[in-house]
Amino acid sequence: MASTPPRPAVYPISVPPAQPPNTPSPIPEKRPNPPTLSTPLMPRFSPQISQDQFPSTSTPSPNPLSPANGIRTVSPTPQFSTPPPPPVFSSPLRPAAVPFRSSPASPQPIAFSAIPPLPTSSSPNYPNGAMEFHQQTSNGTEEMTAVEESSYVQFTARKLLKQRKQANVPSLGFGALVSLGRELSPVPQVLQRDPHRCQDCGGYANTHCNILLGSGDWQCVMCGKVNGSKGEYIASTREELRNWPELSSSLVDYIQPGNKRSGYFPVSDSRLSAPVFLLIDECLDEAHLQHLQSSLHAFVDSLPQTTRIGIISYGRTVSVYDFSEGSVAYADVLPGDKSPSQEALKSLIYGSGIYMSPIHASLPVAHSIFSSFRPYKMNLPEVSRDRCLGTAVEVALALIQGPSAEMSRGVVKRAGGNCRIIVCAGGPNTYGPGSVPHSFSHPNYPYMEKTALKWMENLGRKAYQHDTVIDILCAGTCPVRVPILQPLAKASGGVLVLHDDFGEAFGVNLQRASTRASGSRGLLEIRCTDDVVVTQIIGPGEEAHVDAQETFKNDTSISIQMLSVEETQCFTLSMETKEDIKSDFVFFQFAIRYLSIYQADILRVITVRLPTVDSVSAYLESVQDEVATVLIAKRTLLQAKTSSDAISMRGMIDERVKDISLKFGSQMAKIKLHRFPKELSLLPENLFHLGRGPLLGCIVGHEDERSVLRNIFLNASFDLSLRMVAPRCLMHREGGTFEELPAYDLAMQSDAAVVLDHGTDVFIWLGAELAAQEGRSASALAACRTLAEELTETRFPAPRILAFKEGSSQARYFVSRLIPAHKDPPYEQEARFPQLRSLTAEQRTKLKSSFIHFDDPSYCEWMRSLKLVPPEPS
Repeated sequence: MASTPPRPAVYPISVPPAQPPNTPSPIPEKRPNPPTLSTPLMPRFSPQISQDQFPSTSTPSPNPLSPANGIRTVSPTPQFSTPPPPPVFSSPLRPAAVPFRSSPASPQPIAFSAIPPLPTSSSPNYPNGAMEFHQQTSNGTEEMTAVEESSYVQFTARKLLKQRKQANVPSLGFGALVSLGRELSPVPQVLQRDPHRCQDCGGYANTHCNILLGSGDWQCVMCGKVNGSKGEYIASTREELRNWPELSSSLVDYIQPGNKRSGYFPVSDSRLSAPVFLLIDECLDEAHLQHLQSSLHAFVDSLPQTTRIGIISYGRTVSVYDFSEGSVAYADVLPGDKSPSQEALKSLIYGSGIYMSPIHASLPVAHSIFSSFRPYKMNLPEVSRDRCLGTAVEVALALIQGPSAEMSRGVVKRAGGNCRIIVCAGGPNTYGPGSVPHSFSHPNYPYMEKTALKWMENLGRKAYQHDTVIDILCAGTCPVRVPILQPLAKASGGVLVLHDDFGEAFGVNLQRASTRASGSRGLLEIRCTDDVVVTQIIGPGEEAHVDAQETFKNDTSISIQMLSVEETQCFTLSMETKEDIKSDFVFFQFAIRYLSIYQADILRVITVRLPTVDSVSAYLESVQDEVATVLIAKRTLLQAKTSSDAISMRGMIDERVKDISLKFGSQMAKIKLHRFPKELSLLPENLFHLGRGPLLGCIVGHEDERSVLRNIFLNASFDLSLRMVAPRCLMHREGGTFEELPAYDLAMQSDAAVVLDHGTDVFIWLGAELAAQEGRSASALAACRTLAEELTETRFPAPRILAFKEGSSQARYFVSRLIPAHKDPPYEQEARFPQLRSLTAEQRTKLKSSFIHFDDPSYCEWMRSLKLVPPEPS
């Protein structure tokens, strides 16, 4: 009989059961290059594009009454059920950047219309030599499917120029934001069968395909090839084709239930049973530890009862807490100076300890463990304390992948994916594998840093291969060496977030990190008609291996292996046309195949059609300013890796705005200036915000903060990305309503309260006159805080919410993010901020006295310095 491996040293920690506390030159034109996937720490790639050309079909122009031609709907204002009175928007004086609604807003949807019959010369032999294809969607269906797909794919323009030279102006650019991991209600059409695919290019049958009613054959819109449907699409009338979801909706989910991968046993409700491992820093001072303990107590109280949880703490050693000892905090301790040995891991995995346990069975033990933590005792600076974070992650991965104590008839039940490790860090990894020296002056620091980066990235890739996401939540004043920790989170598909302390914002992010929807094994395929080529991809993914793709004869698709599949992710695609477009429409198809949180294999297919135009003005009218802003911002931030790069990119923004005006604007002969195109009125103002804000400006003090914001922004969804670039300003009015105002310092009226949403930060500013009235200020502050929580209730990372009064030192956070307009002439102030016209002379005097004067130029001064005339406000 084999001997049992020795168990690690055991240190019982007995405490009474605790109760949780109360809770520079114009940009040149370029020919299309092979696409590059741009994501921090991940390699770029250049997939080969086939030179085969396919014929394109032409179609009538879209319905002029479709949503793509200016008709948009706004959901009613959400109401709040708790006092103060619910915030309600009054009619804004300009269109809201994002309409206030309970679900994230989207740009205007894309129009769709039907494809006419194909010419008989392109058809195979049929009886009588005739082949008649039929359209299968009506105008009403097109508008509905356009709204569906616009929630997942947003293009910078709803039309595309036919002339290659005009369409490929790099300063404006053309592309799309793709967020296929979103979960919306109502859910998309669902089919439990395999899709029909083109045997030539691999495209999917969709609502825009031509169907031969008699035989059920369909023509691929991507390459023009006619394919069979095994008789499934045979119909007597066009209306009958709507019975097939893929022929009536541009968005379809194909689902294959059950886990087909070997080595896994199906577990009921695997989303809830997937373990969450907490890795907790032991080297905290008392003040930080108290906040962390409060957040941890509230965190476990908020988890579903079936969620399995594990707890590990790390310092110079790794303590793995055992839930089998009742209400006593009991830990097995491993050394942290090296990776755990196989013998030590076997003693944990096959021993009698229970290191992952459902909340309903272990809640009192978890509270006892959190209460047993003690402040760091040694007299060492925070940065010099030994932390073996790398070893702790290795132990957690081994426990997640090893058999658990939940056994039934010799079969080990495992979640099989979607596991999550959440690291609560208060300082850098300075001990054991993947560590760096305490001091930058260490003679061997550059080499050790390079080694640590590589080791951390490999550990993150190992976690990804085991379907485990690692989120690193940092807090406190000690630098955590972000460049070392970032590869670990990125390579696993997780995020790294910095917090001021372990308080409210940290606790909210802890809860949202553990509960946000997450899939695994994601593969994204992008197909375009032969006129368009993808030149760059930015997002949380890397080039897919050849064996992960299905092979077709003329498949020119681009495949991306996604690091995780989550609602908050987004891929940014830059595109160009290879030659002048002759067809009336171009097609795009996006398909994502992934394993869902319920262990079902899902294939989501979205097909989009854009009309092509010859008119530049028609193209400019179709440009979606906000989507174009986000695409330009992400392409710019990708190159701003250091503070010196950020300065260069600010100059590049100036050149980009000048080039757009030269290519698409009009020249004013008398004053020899160019007027920026009026159709893009929001774009230059948003880019001005980008240059001054935390992403490229001087607001953020430490380079670690800028690095974290940059990585969050490059992978963030459209809604969060837009807010991180251009803040949204909302003024509280009497009666509990809110009015949206331009984000100018002219909004700082002394008798008002203002909410400024800047993505990762939300600020509440109270004017001095309002703050002096205790009753009014309390009511306004409560309404503003309620609004801030409502606007950010699903956002991850959760923003910090700061409230302060006019004239306080913290008010500079607020003022520095507003466009300074107090030095502009009165006529320009009123043009940009029409609310000034209703102010009395006394109110104007008070407004001037409230300004904090900075030397930054105003938006109008910036445009004049570029020899441009700003467009009139929309």
